[in-house]
Amino acid sequence: MTTDVTEQPPIGHHFDWGNLPAKQQPTWSDAEALDQAVARLKGFPPLVFAGECDVLREKLGAVARGEAFLLQGGDCAETLEGVTGPNIRNRIKTILQMAVVLTYGAGMPVVKVGRLAGQFAKPRSSDTETRDGVTLPAYRGDMVNGFEFSPEARAHNPARMVDVYHASSSTLNLVRAFTSGGYADLRSVHTWNKGFLSSPAQARYEQMATEIDRAVRFLEASGVADAEELRRVEFYSSHEALVLDYERALTRRDSRTGLPYNTSGHFIWAGERTRDLDGAHIDFLSRVHNPIGVKLGPTATRDDVLGLLDKLDPERTPGRLTFITRMGADKIRDLLPPLLESVGEEAGKVAWVCDPMHGNTFASPSGHKTRRFEDVIDEVAGFFEVHRALGTWPGGIHIELTGNDVTECVGGSGALDVQDLGLRYETVCDPRLNHQQSLDMAFQVAAMLEAGR
Repeated sequence: MTTDVTEQPPIGHHFDWGNLPAKQQPTWSDAEALDQAVARLKGFPPLVFAGECDVLREKLGAVARGEAFLLQGGDCAETLEGVTGPNIRNRIKTILQMAVVLTYGAGMPVVKVGRLAGQFAKPRSSDTETRDGVTLPAYRGDMVNGFEFSPEARAHNPARMVDVYHASSSTLNLVRAFTSGGYADLRSVHTWNKGFLSSPAQARYEQMATEIDRAVRFLEASGVADAEELRRVEFYSSHEALVLDYERALTRRDSRTGLPYNTSGHFIWAGERTRDLDGAHIDFLSRVHNPIGVKLGPTATRDDVLGLLDKLDPERTPGRLTFITRMGADKIRDLLPPLLESVGEEAGKVAWVCDPMHGNTFASPSGHKTRRFEDVIDEVAGFFEVHRALGTWPGGIHIELTGNDVTECVGGSGALDVQDLGLRYETVCDPRLNHQQSLDMAFQVAAMLEAGR
């Protein structure tokens, strides 16, 4: 990646941010504390660089043209407490393993993007939560308040944005060390399997890793393989650009071009609840030059798609805009076709990616929020079927996962049942695929890709 330095002065004061409606925002009670936090954020170095964002946009352009596949995955909601070496390493290992399965199984480049180093805020359907007759503000992610159900923890505290910046910086430092320092060496594919529990998916991965070892040794012996290219991998960060005070404060002008970039992450997106055409989130995304995404749920219409396309990508630059569909397994086959048809001949200018997680959530008898692995896979299958029927490219998957062996989603080759959810249910928001389920998904998606080539 290029590592050009981005100018420190932020651009927020050049735009009239305040006149547009902004949904899902914190209710900061201390204006002075907010000003202090924002001032500190504006003075910090960028977390990512404009040149890195430009490289990712080019790679997503290949996704839009059907020349590559996007794998985007990570935590539903990062926590400050969860920013540890083992947690980050296991998440990266899982995504790298999935990418190897997809690349080797489908025979095409895979763009690797993590939901990390910024995914600390979550939209909520209600502003409050009530337990045993006590009502407090809802948990909106560690960027805003704490998960503990107490008045002190649930108060919206702007100083948390500064904590999130430092946590994101630490995460990115470790990710860069892992992915460029030899840890991601393709000759180490067996090493990525160490430390995980034994499972059918693990055994299948080990078999593939042995085949990759044999192929790499052949290429090296033939003088074809570039040792440096085998050692490192390009890995990008992403998150939902939800709390605008944080995102605006980390927006900078590129020293080379003068163009504004959101330096909080390489790829940022607007969610289903904040994608209003006349809202502050879409206006913000329209002004920054990062590659950007928009979630499209069951209520999305053809007019929504065309309006977002004109607002966010008026020049139709491949890789600039990604539509991330989250319909639900029972709706994807009916609701996706008209949206794809709405862009017509410009389908190749936009990347279409499937989020099979958010439309398939239900509550178990024990009260745990969960998802069935089979529903998740069925939505991906429906996504592929629709694209194949219309002659467009199913560009990628966007999933919530963890590298840990949690019990949050049921099903998969491990046959987790609803009775197992309480064993290791660790998420503070939505249920994630565990390591084994993530590998299961990679093998099944690789088969879908291979079948369509």
